[in-house]
Amino acid sequence: MEALNNIFTSINGVVWGPIMLVLLLGVGIYLQAGLKLMPIRKLGTGFKLMWAGRDSKGDAKDGEVSPFNALMTALSATIGTGNIAGVATAIALGGPGAVFWMWITALVGMATKFAEAVLAVRYRETDSNGNHIGGPMFYIKNGLGRKWLWLGVAFAFFGGIAAFGIGNTVQANSVADALQSSFGIAPWVTGVVMMVLAGAVILGGIKRIAKVAGKLVPIMGIAYIVAGVIALIANADQIGAAFSSIFYYAFNPHAAAGGFAGAAVMAAIRFGVARGIFSNEAGLGSAPIAHAAAQTKNPVRQGLIAMLGTFIDTIVVCSITALVILTSPIWEQGVQGAALTAQSFSHALAGTSGDAIVAIALAVFAFTTILGWSFYGEKCCQFLFGTRSIMPYRILFVIAVPVGALAKLNFIWLMADTFNAMMAIPNLIALALLSPVVFKLTRDYFDGKDILPGEDLGHGKS
Repeated sequence: MEALNNIFTSINGVVWGPIMLVLLLGVGIYLQAGLKLMPIRKLGTGFKLMWAGRDSKGDAKDGEVSPFNALMTALSATIGTGNIAGVATAIALGGPGAVFWMWITALVGMATKFAEAVLAVRYRETDSNGNHIGGPMFYIKNGLGRKWLWLGVAFAFFGGIAAFGIGNTVQANSVADALQSSFGIAPWVTGVVMMVLAGAVILGGIKRIAKVAGKLVPIMGIAYIVAGVIALIANADQIGAAFSSIFYYAFNPHAAAGGFAGAAVMAAIRFGVARGIFSNEAGLGSAPIAHAAAQTKNPVRQGLIAMLGTFIDTIVVCSITALVILTSPIWEQGVQGAALTAQSFSHALAGTSGDAIVAIALAVFAFTTILGWSFYGEKCCQFLFGTRSIMPYRILFVIAVPVGALAKLNFIWLMADTFNAMMAIPNLIALALLSPVVFKLTRDYFDGKDILPGEDLGHGKS
């Protein structure tokens, strides 16, 4: 077991190392440049389309869920522990400058997420149950051709395994720990309750997942933002200094202070980019699986909606966490992870409510992450083993929830984190090779030409 642990540790150091971060940023910068900064310029258009897409005007044959609920499903998997513990870790290890590099990652990642969703709808298929399915494995298969099928298989394999780790057991474990420390709830109780709640949603498939996500994600997101704004109002006199430190230390080393060990500029870049990508998942290839199920006939329209996921996750939610932390003195005392966020909220609100706020936010964020990733893993399994594997996968996924709540997950976290990063490799290759398609479809859309989805192009019917 120790040898296996060492192997995965070595692999993890590579796949989440500087080379991978350069690849993720490099592809994103290339896409952003090729799109002539369109995702940033058309941010307002994206929000208009999202609002208009709350109730799809298309019929069932156009997809399974509304464009809005497709985004909420993707956000349900994206907004999670990374927005609370991940941001805190980035600041604790990289200093305030890490937040700047998280923002840069998000602005670049908007182009990546746009391209992923465009390709997901463009190359999606209709399965034997009549449902729309898509994602990196399908745009690799239908966009790059059969000779690249092995790359799609690799993505589906890594994604199917990563879903049980990052998207299930690790989330359940985080909730169990938070609720036990804050409210004294036994982990087995948390595990059983989460299993029942998750099962009630997951076993109903994408329509039920999207319906729940469409209600829960906006509520939880707005509630967390409101709590953060209240904390910032309490520390209003420190906000200016917080922003100054973010921009200054993005390009200058931060000296050790109090319990803070200090951070070089490279540490700010490394942890800012790594935690930003971990949080918004741009480039990993997970979100386009949800967007492929949208009731839309236009891949570019869904891309404009999809890119909002990165903006909302990192520019909005992560920034709230970061500013709450940086407007309190706790981060310089050596505290890390979710505890740093909790103590920062407590300091701002002059009480002990920070633990409760963070525990509840972690519980809801992690629960919705489990819902979203169940669909991602299911589609990866379906790609590998066919539609008959869907229900067994759902049942196994639900059973894994209480196991995660009770187990010691050091190795599972390491293995899942590794496979999570390895999902990005096939996806980034496909995005780079299919980028001319993205650029052309985008030009055609803004020129007023018709852009067709995969089912109208005959994908999956041969």
